Amino acid sequence: MDYYGPMPRIQRQIQTLASALLLACALGASAQTKEPESAEPINSALDKILFYQILLGELNAQGGEPGAAYSHMLDAARKANDAKLYQRAVELALEARQGESALQAARAWRQALPNSREANAFLLQILVGLNRIGETVEPLKRELAATDPKDRPAVISTIPRFFSRATDKKLASSVVEQVLADYLNPPNVGVAALTTMGRMRLENGDTAGAMEAATRAQALSPLDEGPALLALLMISPKTPQAEGIVKKYLDGNPRYEVRMDYARTLLDAQRYAESAEQLQRITTEKPDYSPAWLVRGSLEFQDNKPAAAEKSLKRYIELASAAKPAPDATESGRGLTQAYLLLAQIAEQRKDFAQAEQWLSRIDNAEDMIRAQTRRASILARQGKLEEGRKLLKGLPERNPEEARAKLAAEVQLLRDSKQIQTAYDLLVDATTRYPKDLEFTYDQAMLAEKLGRLDEMERLLRGVIAAKPDYHHAYNALGYSLADRNVRLPEAKKLIQKALEFAPGDPFITDSLGWAEFRLGNRTEAQRLLQGAFKQKPDAEIAAHLGEVLWSQGKRDQAIAIWKEGAQLNAENETLLETLKRLRVKL
Repeated sequence: MDYYGPMPRIQRQIQTLASALLLACALGASAQTKEPESAEPINSALDKILFYQILLGELNAQGGEPGAAYSHMLDAARKANDAKLYQRAVELALEARQGESALQAARAWRQALPNSREANAFLLQILVGLNRIGETVEPLKRELAATDPKDRPAVISTIPRFFSRATDKKLASSVVEQVLADYLNPPNVGVAALTTMGRMRLENGDTAGAMEAATRAQALSPLDEGPALLALLMISPKTPQAEGIVKKYLDGNPRYEVRMDYARTLLDAQRYAESAEQLQRITTEKPDYSPAWLVRGSLEFQDNKPAAAEKSLKRYIELASAAKPAPDATESGRGLTQAYLLLAQIAEQRKDFAQAEQWLSRIDNAEDMIRAQTRRASILARQGKLEEGRKLLKGLPERNPEEARAKLAAEVQLLRDSKQIQTAYDLLVDATTRYPKDLEFTYDQAMLAEKLGRLDEMERLLRGVIAAKPDYHHAYNALGYSLADRNVRLPEAKKLIQKALEFAPGDPFITDSLGWAEFRLGNRTEAQRLLQGAFKQKPDAEIAAHLGEVLWSQGKRDQAIAIWKEGAQLNAENETLLETLKRLRVKL
């Protein structure tokens, strides 16, 4: 006799019966009250008809008849007036993706047991899921009223996340403000209420309203981090008051995580020097906070301070390796990979290839293998083994389109770094054929076309990028700088660069381009101002080359030489700096 066929069906029936029995037992237990042992036992509300109804509901659910299952369970819940049966009815409706039925069951549950917070919570979640935001006012008010006052600020703070999937952000914001109207003044809860209102306004695109809420919240409690975290989301040149709120909080006794968030915000805004100051404070005041050491080391590497970067990155590895497994092990692994790659690059720059390989050998994550192999290929190329490096990259697996693209991009970068411009260009022609919508490949092809003297092609490609993505600021800047550097169509060059700055305000490299355009236009004072600001924000050899030439043209020879020397210390191989010194016949 073959038992293999019917076994799955039998198992399902047993599981269904077990589920019904468990639910029935739970119902029986809930119908009992604790009495002295001498008291007569109270009979359960469960009778054979009700048990049969529960069992039938579960069998219908297993049999693919969610409507019948829901009806039986909701009817049983009403007869027994039991919370667990109401919850099961709601769950059956949700599993069947019957939102309106789930809402009907949740409302029946709340009506039958008006003091049940579980019923109210389900009702609230279902209304949001159905996007019936206007109907959430009353259950949301109930939820806050039933919350212990000491827990109320924390519950209020979760409201924006609760409404995150609402499609009508304006209505959601209006509902929340209506609910929180009675909680705005008491300091213990007012800060949370105002901050939540601010977040909802920001989601709705009302930055001015969000700023007003953050300001009022900080006035209630200057040491509370909520308003500062809200203000961090609004920091931009158009909202300078947001940064004032953050700084006021940081002047008190801030949590170092908030200072870290501020440092990252400054870094994203390319305010490198200010970000470095914040990271210095964090690593001084909280020396065992590993994320700060990683970001600090990355920034020091970017600023061409390899010795300082190496020290910071090794400190990060020491802390991260000694820590217990973090809740997000993936995040920790990525941090270590980043540190190993940077340390390998530092060793590579000083031509300590054996040390570089040691750092790379510590990367064992398959997802990071392309990055590790890219560095190995670079090490080979620096030792005159370019073809071996290319072979290494070509041998990497292509498990998905993203990996195939990453391999191609890595080979292009390897060729470009090795001054194999024509070969890199040819590879990019193939890349743009394979990936015609990949604007980064098109942009890179334009940059290499310029190096090959194909200026018309460069302009055509860049204008194509701008047409496809009008906010691609790199393309505006590249075209504007190229015109300015060649001293042609200077008014157009300036407009292009100014357009780039509209999309990336304060970017030091675009500011450098604008300063160079002003110099070509004969506006030396303005050029000096712009270039000095860019160099202060981001010390870089190319900016130093431009600033030095502006100073040289004004007869400020000593200042020019000092700036060039500083640029040479940052990167003695920078092409723009070397060309400038050669053209002006200056020896440092």
